[in-house]
Amino acid sequence: MQTNFSLAQLADPAMAASEKILRTCVHCGFCTATCPTYLLLGDELDSPRGRIYLIKDMLEGGKPASPEVVRHVDRCLSCLSCMTTCPSGVHYMHLVDHARAHIEKTYPRPAGDRLLRAVLAMVLPYPARFRLALRAAKLGQPFKGLVARLPQVGNRLAAMLDLAPAAMPAPNRTNRPGTFPPQGGRAAKRVALLRGCAQSVLRPDFNEAAIRLLNRHGVEVVHAQEGCCGALTHHMGKEHSSHAHAKQAIDAWDAEIARGLDAILVTASGCGTTIKDYGFMFRDDPAYAEKAARVSALAKDVTEFAATLPLMAPVVESDLVVAYHSACSMQHGQGIRTEPKALLTRAGFTVKEVPEGHICCGSAGTYNILQPEIAEKLRARKVGNIERIRPDVIATGNIGCATQIGKGTAIPIVHTVELLDWATGGPKPAALEAVRPRLAAAE
Repeated sequence: MQTNFSLAQLADPAMAASEKILRTCVHCGFCTATCPTYLLLGDELDSPRGRIYLIKDMLEGGKPASPEVVRHVDRCLSCLSCMTTCPSGVHYMHLVDHARAHIEKTYPRPAGDRLLRAVLAMVLPYPARFRLALRAAKLGQPFKGLVARLPQVGNRLAAMLDLAPAAMPAPNRTNRPGTFPPQGGRAAKRVALLRGCAQSVLRPDFNEAAIRLLNRHGVEVVHAQEGCCGALTHHMGKEHSSHAHAKQAIDAWDAEIARGLDAILVTASGCGTTIKDYGFMFRDDPAYAEKAARVSALAKDVTEFAATLPLMAPVVESDLVVAYHSACSMQHGQGIRTEPKALLTRAGFTVKEVPEGHICCGSAGTYNILQPEIAEKLRARKVGNIERIRPDVIATGNIGCATQIGKGTAIPIVHTVELLDWATGGPKPAALEAVRPRLAAAE
């Protein structure tokens, strides 16, 4: 793609990076075939290629974001399926991140939209605040119909009430800074584990299972004082907030790196994609460039790391059929496609591919709140594809997907690591207590 940025514009590192990405695009349109919003809406401007044209025009012309640009960029899930499909290697993620930051700086959103986004940024990254918000949401659920009628933000507030869990897990004992030593003596490896923000409130059992699995296999686990990784606000274009969260995490993990770390593990693939990108995000920050690059180099999804361990043979015999849902941030953002399925198969489960597995479920961070109508259609499509293969359980590696899909089906949904923990000696996941093995059911 031909570009016409001025030398003054290209002096800005962010603009120079985006100009390079734009020049990589050859207009081929392969991305349209795998873009969820284009498949649903059929609008060229709701495809990656269309958004690239809009972003190019906005950045190249030095223009404030227009309502049209905002509408179509806001509809982008950042699922990154287009990056998997693209034969030219267009780094769409960095381009749309830049566009969102530009929108945040130059576009005056309506008051209701601005307030809602500010509340999300002030609540979701903080577990204590998020827990209080979920309690308030439970009280507000009977009034969802009235809430939905509010102007500007009613549909999104109703979506928030819908997503709130019927019951909230109690605070977990492992969700604290500290060290969890391995079973049976000296540690073979030492890792830090992201505690997370929303996940630590919604599904603390995910990290608890990860700690048990790692400890059982000789790995010492450290919880640092890292806080939120910044992913949620990063994808809302709120650079100041996201970078502040990221810097806190980088400082905490860099201190642990100095004490010796083999990896920084993440059980939420949406967070993992952002953490692996810290090196790019802070490439021009003299105080953080080296530290951020060190953190990104050590960051791994928990299944990516588990695949390098000599996992013990399964001690639980199970004939459960597992539908593995590969989160977009896992398969497209991090390129991790085979490891989770291979681990589940080694653990004795029958793993089935989900039809249209490359298409997003509609979670995408805060997308299912900010774009609830599109998210609901994508969830229905995903759930329909999962239920077609008649699994006993759904496994995934991202809290957003677990919450989104779980609201659309009665099939239990667990983290991949919960099944691996159970198979190698841990407790049966609570979500599976009502699931009868197929052989027992046949008898």
